[in-house]
Amino acid sequence: MTTLHGDRVTLRPAGPDDVGALAAIRATPQVRDRWQGDDLAAEIEDDLADPDLELLAIEHGGRVVGAIQWHEETDAMYRHAGMDLYLDPEVHGRGLGSDAVRTLARHLIAERGHHRLVIDPAADNTAAIACYAKVGFRPVGVLRRYERGPDGTWHDGLLMDLLAEELR
Repeated sequence: MTTLHGDRVTLRPAGPDDVGALAAIRATPQVRDRWQGDDLAAEIEDDLADPDLELLAIEHGGRVVGAIQWHEETDAMYRHAGMDLYLDPEVHGRGLGSDAVRTLARHLIAERGHHRLVIDPAADNTAAIACYAKVGFRPVGVLRRYERGPDGTWHDGLLMDLLAEELR
């Protein structure tokens, strides 16, 4: 994977040197509430070692401000890619998330040949949904009781997708 440059962010392959910064971001209450986890550093190390997942560090202003990851379904009948991300709450609301999503989406469409991308935020995560909609993702449907929240109860997810020609 090569380094990708957006309007405001740089996406580069994450490595062992990024584990501390990414674990610190994942430990912030706003991010931990969505991503959870027990041993955050170990989980990030597992993601780095996962051959089916590409983990990219999001950089802005010379520092790591989050991560974006992607995977792809390679079966020709269902070929598509999916992504997910988290950002340091200190940079929320600045358009960095939509720039990161747009930058990765361009790569997945132009370089990897995907015609369709998916993302699945929590149904109550209005900020993430608005971020993805800015890039062109559209709601497909609600995934009922999709993920367990930190309170132990099941919460809905929202499946969103983007067709290549809808990228903004």
